[in-house]
Amino acid sequence: TDLVIQPLLYFCFSPRNTTWSGTFFGREVSNAGTRKSPHCRHPLSLAIQKHPHFRALFNLSTPVLLSGGLFARELWDSLSQYKAPYGWQGLSFQAINSTLSLLNDSESSKLFAASGKPLPNCVRCAVVGNGGILNGSRQGLNIDAHDYVFRLNGAVIKGFEKDVGTKTSFYGFTVNTMKNSLISYGNLGFTSVPQGQDLRYIFIPSDIRDYVMLRSAILGVPVPEGPDRGDRFLKSKLMNTNFGDLYMPSTGALMLLTALHTCDQVSAYGFITSNYWKFSDHYFERIKKPLIFYVNHDLSLEATLWKDLHKAGILRLYQR
Repeated sequence: TDLVIQPLLYFCFSPRNTTWSGTFFGREVSNAGTRKSPHCRHPLSLAIQKHPHFRALFNLSTPVLLSGGLFARELWDSLSQYKAPYGWQGLSFQAINSTLSLLNDSESSKLFAASGKPLPNCVRCAVVGNGGILNGSRQGLNIDAHDYVFRLNGAVIKGFEKDVGTKTSFYGFTVNTMKNSLISYGNLGFTSVPQGQDLRYIFIPSDIRDYVMLRSAILGVPVPEGPDRGDRFLKSKLMNTNFGDLYMPSTGALMLLTALHTCDQVSAYGFITSNYWKFSDHYFERIKKPLIFYVNHDLSLEATLWKDLHKAGILRLYQR
């Protein structure tokens, strides 16, 4: 369960108004999660505070969003002790600074600011993984009923609307997982990343290439260097990438942890459960394929964590 408290950096982009924000695990001071609303029967922050184990693992006081104005030498010195995606060890100060200096919009301090709509009294979030448990689940309407919906990687919607819904508020990825999803799942319906007026993209910088891509996306120019040279965000050429030696939580875990640190209620759909072997690896696969446990992700740890958080009443894990 140490997965909950790992510091991790990532950035959020709204194509509608080119607003960017960078994110730490923590809670936005202005977010609904710190309010004790009478209309929110089960705010997860209260459930965390009451739990003897998880209350020591969650840090809900640290601001969630890292804007350009917070990038100072002290922060650099602190995060340079950790390898990406937890920090900036071995990365170029100039490269990081040139990207973060672009995150100076006033909305960069609020994850839910892109739509311009007032926050509901109780912020309800659905995080939709791509697990095969969703195939035939008929959870689409339940997913879309949430205020915000997080999706990730090969988020195929067409043809599976009744199972996974149609609403997307946030789409999360690393450059590597995004490109690999386009390569691997293109023939299954994932031919481009989700797009929409109020949709925001969450970049997870697992290496310097993510910062380079992020900066190019903000400026609307092709990537100037590295393995993605010439690429444009949303118009990326497909390519294979080498797997690095970094362990990190899965993209689904990162999106779920994001929601747990920003929302009042969180429901997890399409995540690994104890009976994962009954279902295909992904819900959009035409032929059943077993879930593969790659060395760079500890899916067993994640499965235990989701089960424990569900049991503690901190999140609702969809199970069959």
